[in-house]
Parts: sequence; structure tokens; C-alpha cells
Amino acid sequence: MGQRKAPKDGDRKVGRRALLIGGTVAAAGSAVLARDELARLWWRVPGVEKPRKEGEVDHAGARWVAASEANWRMADRPDDYGIDMVIIHVTQGSFDSAVKVFQDPEHGAAAHYIVRKDGHVTQMIRELDVAYHAGNRGYNERSVGIEHEGFVDRPQDLTDEMYAASARLTARICARYDIPVDREHIIGHVEVPGTDHTDPGEHWDWDRYMKLVRKARTAPA
Repeated sequence: MGQRKAPKDGDRKVGRRALLIGGTVAAAGSAVLARDELARLWWRVPGVEKPRKEGEVDHAGARWVAASEANWRMADRPDDYGIDMVIIHVTQGSFDSAVKVFQDPEHGAAAHYIVRKDGHVTQMIRELDVAYHAGNRGYNERSVGIEHEGFVDRPQDLTDEMYAASARLTARICARYDIPVDREHIIGHVEVPGTDHTDPGEHWDWDRYMKLVRKARTAPA
């Protein structure tokens, strides 16, 4: 993968997987850490990355369309950053326009997924990686972002197909990372600290959406 510009969601004084290898070896040698914790620490060692396949998706049935590398940064989530949140967005435009801007390196933002009005799901960033979607570095690192085609002032854009497909997507994300299905962990962009966005807007039916997510969460995968 080619070089990318410095991350636009802020810089850390220490690298994202910075870990003193000697400390890890010592911990392993003294058997202080359990096997699962050692596996987690392994992915934090600089230069170690999880295997990836080009075009691979995390959600069954999603279509892969890659976002610009300038709009996200590589990670090894949930081993370097735990995932405990899903953030709901509305694109304020068409599906095609959202794809276009997420592929634009000058845009500076992109979400992991876009859900179209007809329920089609496109994935543009792997869940492993940190998407610049929330406008808050900490929330970017701990969340998966889902965009929905439409405008916040057009309730007709929020179709039955969109709600159903998005709920299945969110339910599967929650299952993968053991995220509680509640409004503390499934939030709107407007609820992110420091944001100036208003999406998903007053027409987004949270009661309906959460019922659909809970139903999908308990359904067979």
C-alpha cells in the first residue's frame, strides 16, 4: 500500500500499535498474561498486521467499493482499538454522490458503509480500519459508521428497505463485537461530542430502528 498523508483525525505522540516488544516478551515469559491477552497484544507490535484480501467485505451481501486511502487509516481493530459503538449518518445527497466524495482524497471523510434507499449495502472501508466519519478521533477509533442515502428533511428518503437492511447490518456488527443493542452504543452523528452535524435528523425513527435491530440481533445469522 502506498504512502498516505498524515491522518486527518489527529496525530498521536505514540504510534497506534506502539508497544515495547521487550515488555511483551517479559510478560509472556512470566506467564502474567492469559493466552487471549497475548494474542491481543501481538497485533499491537509495530509491523504486524492482520491478513487482508482485496475486495473482502465484513457484511454478507455487501458490495465492495474502496474509499480513498486519505479518508481512513489502517488499524487492526478490535485488537488495537476496541469497537463498542455504531454511528448512524444520513448522506445529505444521493448514493452516487456519497460514493464519489468518499473516493475523493480531498474530502477528508468517509464511513465504513452506505445503505441505499432500496436496501443495498456498499462497504467502502474495512471494519478493521478507522474511518474518518464522526469528526471526533476517539469516536472514530471505537465505532463503525453507517451512512444512509437521503436528506434529513425528507422523511420519504428513509424507506422500509433502508431501515430493514441497516438494522440487519447494525445487528451483525453488534454481534461481532459484543456491542449492547441500546441507544448508548448505537447513536446518531448529532450525538458525537464536538460535532456540528445534525444527522440522522428528526425524521429518523429511533424506536422503530432499535426494534428492528433487536429483532435482527436475535434472528439466526
